[in-house]
Amino acid sequence: RLLRLQPTRDRHRALALRFPSVTPKGAHEGRAKVTNELARGQESGPAVGIIANPMAGRDIRRLVAQGRFVPNHEKVNILLRVLAGLEASGVELVLMMPDFAGLGRGAASRFPNLDVNLLRMPVFNADYDSTRAARAMAEMGAGCIVTLGGDGTSRAVAKGCGDVPILPLSTGTNNAFPSDVEGTVAGLAAGVVALGLVETDAVARRARFLEVLTGETERDIALVDVAVSKERFVGARAIWDTATLHEVFIAGARPDAIGLSAIGARLSLEADSLRIRIGSGGTTVLAPIAPGMVTEVAVRDWSRLPVDEPVSIDLSPCTIALDGERTIALGQGQRASVVVRDNGPRVVDAAAAMSAATAAGVFGGG
Repeated sequence: RLLRLQPTRDRHRALALRFPSVTPKGAHEGRAKVTNELARGQESGPAVGIIANPMAGRDIRRLVAQGRFVPNHEKVNILLRVLAGLEASGVELVLMMPDFAGLGRGAASRFPNLDVNLLRMPVFNADYDSTRAARAMAEMGAGCIVTLGGDGTSRAVAKGCGDVPILPLSTGTNNAFPSDVEGTVAGLAAGVVALGLVETDAVARRARFLEVLTGETERDIALVDVAVSKERFVGARAIWDTATLHEVFIAGARPDAIGLSAIGARLSLEADSLRIRIGSGGTTVLAPIAPGMVTEVAVRDWSRLPVDEPVSIDLSPCTIALDGERTIALGQGQRASVVVRDNGPRVVDAAAAMSAATAAGVFGGG
């Protein structure tokens, strides 16, 4: 019923343009407020944004592999732990993205010292909900944004957060980009970053990412990998069958990676950006391409990718998956290219933030 009631994707975008990202403040005692008018530098100090994706972890990889599934009640528990950490760190103002599941509603009643505000914005259970929420939080002066989701949620937030540091927590199906940090610790780390109690540049790294260029003006990004599939249609979006792959571009090969980027980790011990062409005639690697799925992958050849130099995709028609989900369909004769960039979102290292805060005496014990 809900699917039938939802407008089409184009209609979603049209509605999103008609409604402002945030609207005037309306307080509700004992509940999260709905707001957008938060003056920069107000007495409550810098805000921390929270974007929790209720749809994370629900793609087809739960069925074809052993993809992780975090139910919404556990996401609420994680949110409560994050809020506890934020309150303990001294944060007073929290901005939350609304959602159909109501993950953030009612949290304020448990934390009387936190001013929890829900952004006033239309939501459609789509990735651009997270993008628009991140953009609104950045405009409202958030000092850090905590996200709950997988690679797709992190990618959506990165498209809107600008220079605001993010701390992604893994609750998705594939979690190559987010970290598996306990929620209370994540709240503490985000709090000390947002309040300026630690030097942000010392505890947050610039992520490398992949930019996909199609046509003259169309651009999109991937934080982990870009996969070119021989399949012509987006379909179920997620990619789990390597036999359909033509080539894979990887932002950085990590030895502990899960997903298609794990193929690159078997080829290079350095955190390199790679282009990997799939097929016979080269070598074979054993890689965990999805949770619970370890597969032999035939690699025809591979090479390192320099920063800021476009590389053409040499197949059409095809579909292009961004961070594991097919997003772009190229028709016959259409062209696209991939570029490695090193000026991506600032990602907080929770362990580094906690160490820096401890060294600065933030938690006492000096």
